[in-house]
Amino acid sequence: MTADPASQDLVIRIHDHPGQVEAGLWNALLEAQAVPTPFMRHEYLLALHESGSAAPDAGWALQLLCLHRAGVLQAACPLYVKSHSYGEYVFDWAWADAYQRHGLRYYPKLLCAVPFTPVPGSRLLARDGASRRQLLRAMRQFCEGGKLSSAHLLFMDDDDRQAAQAEGWMLRQTVQFHWLNRPGGYGGFDDFLAGLQRDKRKKIAQERRRVAEAGISFEVRAGTQIDSELWDFFYRCYTLTYALHHSTPYLSRDFFARMQQHMARHWVMFVAHREGQRVGCSLLAVDPERRHAYGRYWGAIEYVPCLHFEACYYQPLAWCIANAYQRFEGGAQGEHKMARGLLPVLTHSAHWLDHPGFADAVARHLEREGAGVEAYVDELRERNPFRAAPAA
Repeated sequence: MTADPASQDLVIRIHDHPGQVEAGLWNALLEAQAVPTPFMRHEYLLALHESGSAAPDAGWALQLLCLHRAGVLQAACPLYVKSHSYGEYVFDWAWADAYQRHGLRYYPKLLCAVPFTPVPGSRLLARDGASRRQLLRAMRQFCEGGKLSSAHLLFMDDDDRQAAQAEGWMLRQTVQFHWLNRPGGYGGFDDFLAGLQRDKRKKIAQERRRVAEAGISFEVRAGTQIDSELWDFFYRCYTLTYALHHSTPYLSRDFFARMQQHMARHWVMFVAHREGQRVGCSLLAVDPERRHAYGRYWGAIEYVPCLHFEACYYQPLAWCIANAYQRFEGGAQGEHKMARGLLPVLTHSAHWLDHPGFADAVARHLEREGAGVEAYVDELRERNPFRAAPAA
């Protein structure tokens, strides 16, 4: 236990296991933030850690940074000491390579993010702006004391971005594609399609017809309706998707067992059937309070043309419309999502590098990169798939 020199009444505690922080206190602090996604809940971070999916053996050494004042949890954030850059979706491989070519060590580094989860939201959980900035200062102190090369804050909300900018961190932008419900909601999926340009409507109709002609039907399971047998089938599909790309799944079966036990209400599954047999499924995370949905994972045990689009976009969008959800986030990257009615949005990260020379070089690079990203988004917005742009 140490006192922060910038604030003598603020106490810093660092924990290497989520169980060392009371779940109720963490979640209450999260719910007070601007964008409290389910992926920052104590149960989610605990499941990642205890299932071995994001644990030290996998190169994710957790450090929960907590700030207390007068015995009250004032601010907190999840930190990971990383020995690689996998599972982050904001790519710094070129920075690591540049360090190595100059005989310097980039790893280990410090990361504030949700592992394997490119979902924008609150990362610095704080009761006020001053405490949020104290978290950033404590992260720098952690790096300096542990001789870490850098600190990175990924997929943050606007409050975090303003705090990082005030602390002199370098800002970076990336692009994702999100669907927004219209004010008052759509009358159904056909009503949504009617707002798209003719070529987009025709393409979607063709894709959906191919799936229907293949004899595919869908059932939707939500929350506790997703039983262990169905989670087993999903996990089989999930691992097959990674196998097709010659890679290894990040998340273990035990992780999803913990989701079933502790966060069932945050999951919806779309299961594809043919002749009474399951052939594929997709998994959606949901925030029932904020009415937000997040595309997560999918897979199939056999190839069916256009099944991916049906399972990952059309079924979830129809469900979101029917259940008055306001936002569907399609995940990282994927310009093809625009043809399905998802529009480009900017996401933000912040970075601090200890080495002055590299920090200066990266700052210049990010300035050029940022101008390119903004030009790219402007170009994308000119190709709006809707006949008239929907109100945000």
